[in-house]
Amino acid sequence: MTDLSPLSSLSSALAGLVARTAPSVVAVHSHRSRATGFAWKSGLIVTADEALADEGEVEIGLADGSRAAATIAGRDHTTDIALLRTEAAVTPVKLATTVPPLGTLSIVVATNRETPSAALGMVSASGKSWRSLRGGDIDARIELDVRLSRGQQGGLALDASGDAFGMAVLGPRRVLVIPTATIERVAPQLESRGRIARGYLGLGLQPVRLDDGIGAMVMNVDKAGPSAAAGIRQGDVIVALNDQKLSGVRALSQALGPASVGAVVEVAARRGGEPVSFKVTVGERPEA
Repeated sequence: MTDLSPLSSLSSALAGLVARTAPSVVAVHSHRSRATGFAWKSGLIVTADEALADEGEVEIGLADGSRAAATIAGRDHTTDIALLRTEAAVTPVKLATTVPPLGTLSIVVATNRETPSAALGMVSASGKSWRSLRGGDIDARIELDVRLSRGQQGGLALDASGDAFGMAVLGPRRVLVIPTATIERVAPQLESRGRIARGYLGLGLQPVRLDDGIGAMVMNVDKAGPSAAAGIRQGDVIVALNDQKLSGVRALSQALGPASVGAVVEVAARRGGEPVSFKVTVGERPEA
């Protein structure tokens, strides 16, 4: 006799979602590190940058138990997104653009010691965009009330309809989701150029407190950088950017996102107590 109880029906439905998604999920092995990843496009795997070693070879473990070689196509520490390239045939997953509301049931489909795994929880926070501790722009705040091991981060977060709304990663105190919008913004840049462009003024800055607010004192200037070309000198104190008063050095750095490269910004400063201004064409931060 078929059990049609609500819990049985829910259990069967969740198991079906996991079974349909698992073929798109792979184990990621790098030097002394394990993680999960998923096929974003044919031949391209998205995984958690934080769980990916900085050196050594990379392999992916497939659903049939075999392994395949992979190379790092690009990575962005600030958004915790890395992109791997492989010749293995893995079915790409379709990512949903919706952000699940608070209280939504969520399943993280991942891998754990080479085998498929699933963890059930709920969305414990759902909100607006935010900036990571490393300065990356994350398009929505999504937190999950679920426990994951290190090897499960990089797994797919699904809602109860089976829609994949992002990648689950381990935050400082909770499980976070890097949402689809962020992945779809960052991954194409990693595919094409291997990194994310960041704005660059070519300045070393130190916060200073002024009588009327906060400034950023120029401690050193890259002689080949855009600020030197605009005439900014060591000892100048920057007080505003595009007529917006500074709230700190970090705020100035945050204004130099990918879209800022090539833009002309108005820098207001003080030199020897006297106001000066500069038009600076934002450059692209060189690779470290």
